[in-house]
Amino acid sequence: MSLQVGHPAPSFDARSDDGRPVSLGALRGQWVVLYFYPRASTPGCSIEAQRFEAALPELERLGATVVGVSTDTEARQAKFRDSCGLSFPLIPDGDKALARRYGVIGGLGGLLGLAARETFLIDPEGMLAHHWRSVNPSTHTADVLKELERRIGVC
Repeated sequence: MSLQVGHPAPSFDARSDDGRPVSLGALRGQWVVLYFYPRASTPGCSIEAQRFEAALPELERLGATVVGVSTDTEARQAKFRDSCGLSFPLIPDGDKALARRYGVIGGLGGLLGLAARETFLIDPEGMLAHHWRSVNPSTHTADVLKELERRIGVC
């Protein structure tokens, strides 16, 4: 099943690496930047995560929240959070259920069943507003901000 922009985003109920409950239903009313990455603590993942962290004040001003997901363990995600100084939720998806639901399993050329580096922008009503199938960790946060500003009419 391929997800389509304009259709409902797959719901999820999860727990972040630091124990916070994270669910799409609880985030209703906000824009959600749900980004998947293959492995915590790799250079690309660290760059992307740190750029999202730096942009949090601007994202929050635009009514958005960030949630990161990888197929790593809770312990690996927690170490990643600490090493990068992250404050947004990181979901450990070791059973790959969330990655499968969003159709992103098969990152790094399909090796090891990792999550692909993809991002979904979910609108406040829970609909898929935008899907980035190809992500450059260095510029991705700026791309997300630009799309979000376009969607909410900020010049």
